[in-house]
Amino acid sequence: MALELRGVSRVIKGQEHIRPTDLRLEKGTMNVLLGPTSSGKTSLMRLMAGLDVPTTGRIFWDGKDVTGMRVQDRKVAMVYQQFINYPAMTVYDNIASPLRLDGRSAAEIDRAVMETAEMLKLTPMLKRKPLELSGGQQQRCALARALVKGAGLVLLDEPLANLDYKLREELRAEIPRIFEESGAIFVYATTEPEEALLLGGNTATLWEGRVTQFGPTPTVYRQPVDATTARVFSDPPMNFMPCVKQGHRLSFGQGVNAPADGAFAALPDGQYLAGFRANHLHLNTHSGQAVELKCRLGVTEITGAETFLHLHHGADKWVALVEGIHDLPPGSEVSLWLNPAHVYLFDAAGRLAAPASYANAA
Repeated sequence: MALELRGVSRVIKGQEHIRPTDLRLEKGTMNVLLGPTSSGKTSLMRLMAGLDVPTTGRIFWDGKDVTGMRVQDRKVAMVYQQFINYPAMTVYDNIASPLRLDGRSAAEIDRAVMETAEMLKLTPMLKRKPLELSGGQQQRCALARALVKGAGLVLLDEPLANLDYKLREELRAEIPRIFEESGAIFVYATTEPEEALLLGGNTATLWEGRVTQFGPTPTVYRQPVDATTARVFSDPPMNFMPCVKQGHRLSFGQGVNAPADGAFAALPDGQYLAGFRANHLHLNTHSGQAVELKCRLGVTEITGAETFLHLHHGADKWVALVEGIHDLPPGSEVSLWLNPAHVYLFDAAGRLAAPASYANAA
């Protein structure tokens, strides 16, 4: 059983919401759609569900062309950011509602509700009303109503975005377990790279309606095919600066050089774009190979155990995520240190030319 999109696009009033997309999702897989707001995640999910009809291309479910088939006729369940429950019904009746609409017998409904409630740790709450539950429990109730139908495709559109931090962490840990027990194809939309890494499975990165890469989540994170994917799959977005490779040397400007060894050694001489993540900039050397990058500090954000430094390096704007509390004056000159092992090189078209050596070793 698989869901397959072949050349699927979505155009509304001349505006391309989804560019032609090929994607195949296999049975029993967790698939994350990762991208910023308005990148096309919800539009793509609506096409998968059958809520919208593609402008071009076809959609296949288990080898059958379901393009244009009504969502009511598909085995699809969807859970939204704004979790929706029937407030006048008990948790039991909320979960049972789609089965009753299907005309299932009382015994079949009871068995399915009890099994699903047990999976989602809702058994002690079946007699309560949704408004008597915590936010996390209400979202589990909405998930249970989606799963009880035995849907082969479960779509989760930023389902944890409106929960507080503690509840998000709780449900993030539970969703992979729920997914494994259900055996369905799960598609989970998020704007947060950390959430994609926690959920695992596969990740499709989206940017302006285009799927830039799809594959196992650790691979997409460590081996982004282009600078756009690297930017999407980094929080804060990946930092970039021009770089020149000449012989056995990489030059980052301002007299800053590093050896062009490892994967960099085989690259042709020329101009590249060096990319590195915010957590790989440090306020001390950390290693003998690290190069010093002199920056001007814009804004400092102290989050507790970590500090975000918003920096200017020539014409480039960077963000560094450093350990500890650093209350530095805006406008001051600071030195940041970067180990070349954490540097990705992209060519003039933005395609990955050589991954960071740490990513190959991971």
